[in-house]
Amino acid sequence: MEDELILSSLSKERGWAIPDLYLFQQFWCPSTLIKEVNNFQKQFQAKDSDIFVASFPKSGTTWLKAIAFAIVNRQCFSIHNHPLLTSNPHQLVPPVEPVYRGDVDFPTIEPRLFGTHTPFPSLPNSIMECNSKIIYICRNPFDTFVSSWIYYDKIKREPLTTLKIEEAFEMYCDGIIEFGPWWSHMLGYWKESLAKPDKVLFLKYEDLKDDANFQVKRIAEFLGFPFTQEEENNQVIESIIKLCSFEEMKNLEVNKSGIIHRFADKKYYFRKGETRDWLNYFSPSMTEKLTKIMEEKFGESGLSFMI
Repeated sequence: MEDELILSSLSKERGWAIPDLYLFQQFWCPSTLIKEVNNFQKQFQAKDSDIFVASFPKSGTTWLKAIAFAIVNRQCFSIHNHPLLTSNPHQLVPPVEPVYRGDVDFPTIEPRLFGTHTPFPSLPNSIMECNSKIIYICRNPFDTFVSSWIYYDKIKREPLTTLKIEEAFEMYCDGIIEFGPWWSHMLGYWKESLAKPDKVLFLKYEDLKDDANFQVKRIAEFLGFPFTQEEENNQVIESIIKLCSFEEMKNLEVNKSGIIHRFADKKYYFRKGETRDWLNYFSPSMTEKLTKIMEEKFGESGLSFMI
């Protein structure tokens, strides 16, 4: 009854993958997640050792979850007999919001690793008040749009019809997309990373692609698991990069079939893993419009992307 009262008071739009999105706490939340976000905020008790992999959807979440898990657990597992070879990264680093639902395993070994798409202002107070760490990854909004449009069309639920790219683009420009507006999602974590660099590490997908070695070392140091000189000499960083690479993960049997999160095929998490794929989809007018929106929304924040 409480959930129905909440929903009846909120603005509603068609979702990309789920029929109804509601403007809940200033972000477009799938109807199926509102109760879970509420429970997350009220019940979750963070620990100082917790690690949260936060992201806007389709920004490199799967990749960063794999990297974080491999870094933190590198003393526990051999590269040749590693959980990432037999489990999807989203199983090893589960989304935190559904943990009270009953069908998602709650990590018990510390440090606990969780994933979240929840915008920064909606995270529980317990996360803010302890020494837990947040790694946030974002992606060029052009590529995020294309990846989202293709992915959500594959996993969309009945009775949704396919969104034409022009329709999806207009919704995206208005911020209407699961966990959007995308600009406020990015800016929330960006500003906190500037204010509290020991709390939030802000990463760009493109930077991770350009120099994985540097970024993996940076992640490890931020999390408190720096690589020793001996590990560097033994190419442990390179081994982790290879283990977590798009090509390696896409070709694993465990990621080729099966369902995760109750409705998403694992294989849909691995499409191209490229940058600048948007060039194959955008018209000149779309490029101009999104460029202007980015300039307007990001303004003087210091957050910018190469187009």
